[in-house]
Amino acid sequence: MRRYGRALLLCALLALCSALYGYRKLTCSGGGGDARTPAFSRPASAPGPDMAAGPRHPRTAAGRSEMAQTPMKGEEPMHLAVVACGDRQNETITMLKSAVLLSGKAMKFHIFAEDELHHGFKEALDAWPSLYRSKFNYTVYPITFPGDHEGDWKKLFKPCASQRLFLPIILKDVDSLLYVDTDILFLQPVEDMWAMLSQFNGTQLAAMAPEHEEPRIAWYNRFARHPFYGTTGVNSGVMLMNLSRIKEAHFKNDMTTVGLRWEELLMPLLQKYKLNITWGDQDLINIIFHFNPEKLFVFPCHWNFRPDHCIYGSNCSPAKQQGVFILHGNRGVYHDSRQPAFRAIYEAVRKFPFGADLVSSLLHPLEVQLNQTTHTYCGKVHHLFTEKLGPNLRAIQKTRVQGS
Repeated sequence: MRRYGRALLLCALLALCSALYGYRKLTCSGGGGDARTPAFSRPASAPGPDMAAGPRHPRTAAGRSEMAQTPMKGEEPMHLAVVACGDRQNETITMLKSAVLLSGKAMKFHIFAEDELHHGFKEALDAWPSLYRSKFNYTVYPITFPGDHEGDWKKLFKPCASQRLFLPIILKDVDSLLYVDTDILFLQPVEDMWAMLSQFNGTQLAAMAPEHEEPRIAWYNRFARHPFYGTTGVNSGVMLMNLSRIKEAHFKNDMTTVGLRWEELLMPLLQKYKLNITWGDQDLINIIFHFNPEKLFVFPCHWNFRPDHCIYGSNCSPAKQQGVFILHGNRGVYHDSRQPAFRAIYEAVRKFPFGADLVSSLLHPLEVQLNQTTHTYCGKVHHLFTEKLGPNLRAIQKTRVQGS
């Protein structure tokens, strides 16, 4: 009888141990969630909902993940704004094309254009193949100026150019924005410039490149009749902005003893300096940051490389060291014979057929055309234009082939 009782007790203990082991196994396996680590306290090293579990993808020659050409669903897009009027529609579409060819993160295009151009933009962008169309959304806006001074703003410098001054007021729900002129071409992914936002200090709210690197040939320090930023001024053709900070800031000025908000500042500045400015809204931006230099982040000239950087000899040192990241074909050089190296790049991007091989159908023909421009000063340094573009296109094409 005592033996029977001991056997019964042993069986009960074994059953209890088995039950405890099963419960432990269940809780450690996680089931449908992570029972060990709640979602709100997930360790930084653990893959979150936006990170694929498993091995990381090797990095390409361009320094980015091979998966960079596939935007992740739900990610916050990069916001890119442009203002197009008159005959600038095709130029704008080519600029946007250069952005989607190279960039792998989601983008939102804010296109400000005259009413008669709206249909053309929608027709062109909607016709792009889904491989590229999936990278971006867009909105086309009318050209609008506040108050009773629409005429003054419209005829300030080029048609519609001053619209960019009002982006912080119009785009109320956008936190940060990259504004570019229509004559910009991206030779480096947009996300590389977007990353500069994280480099802003506590006071900086916008970023631009210097107007010139060489004071002896610079315009502002020799001819300007108004205040300007720094030694040679800044060029506003590529302008990265933290719109939230701009909307909240008070700007020092030479009209009042108190700081003014952005929307309070623009018209008084125009009224004061209207007869003294040559480059319109860019001059107003220079005046603003002359009195508020602590609010500006200055990035190197290879992020806004213009003919002035090569027609008098190469004078953009960062481009010599790292290549050109963003090409700015101002003064219409994409459309005439004055700067054939700039035109060659523009035409190569414009004519490239979506879906074709990026190396054999874009890079190689471009290199052939650039080799025919060495009789010009800018053509002599044409290797700077493909120093980053070449590896970027090769890496993207390699990824596309591997994924097919």
